[in-house]
Amino acid sequence: MKTLPTREDFATPKGRRRAWAALMLGDHGVLRKFYDNTHNVAPDKMWRTYQPSPALLAAWKDKGVKTVINLRGDRPSGALFLEEDACEKLGLRLVNFRVYSREAPSPDILQGARALFEEIEYPAIMHCKSGADRAGLMATLYLFFHEGKPLDEALDQLSFKYGHVKSAKTGVIDLAFERYMAYARDNNIPLDDAGAFLAWASSSAYDPAALKREYKPKPAASIFADIILRRE
Repeated sequence: MKTLPTREDFATPKGRRRAWAALMLGDHGVLRKFYDNTHNVAPDKMWRTYQPSPALLAAWKDKGVKTVINLRGDRPSGALFLEEDACEKLGLRLVNFRVYSREAPSPDILQGARALFEEIEYPAIMHCKSGADRAGLMATLYLFFHEGKPLDEALDQLSFKYGHVKSAKTGVIDLAFERYMAYARDNNIPLDDAGAFLAWASSSAYDPAALKREYKPKPAASIFADIILRRE
């Protein structure tokens, strides 16, 4: 089993070099110089993006950003330590809010996302590794919960133009929303009713684990997303 890096390691010159190597290679930092998967979700208020380097965090600070939401969670990594260090120096608030790209979102994640969007200071950015799947999920929830967009419109954030591959394992996220929209239409529930959605998600009608077992990704799409793109 690979040993996770530690903050003690990061405090050494060798540890910082390893963190930078992990950010630029393992987290595709080099690729981001040629492909910038950053998009505005709400004008001058929220952006979705990929794992930022310290230099990019400084650029976000210069644009007025107050809050950085790390959707990868607080699992120890070189990227996390660099991000923590940069945010502390820049005076940015870093929030670690872990979501998953290959699972239907749990009721706790859905409730937690709504609460998070209510309490953070804006402008803000949210990021995962590549800015495709987890960022797409949370951008959808942000527009639905915080901006009042109908769910079917908000789901445009989960599309291939942002790198989201619906037919890969990540498509289980789409399936969860499709099930709710079918339920809402059958019961004449407006698709901008976030409260009704959360009530459904907290009921026995919604079973994230069962959806994951049911969902059948296309093998070629999963190879593309997991092996070629090396999605997390």
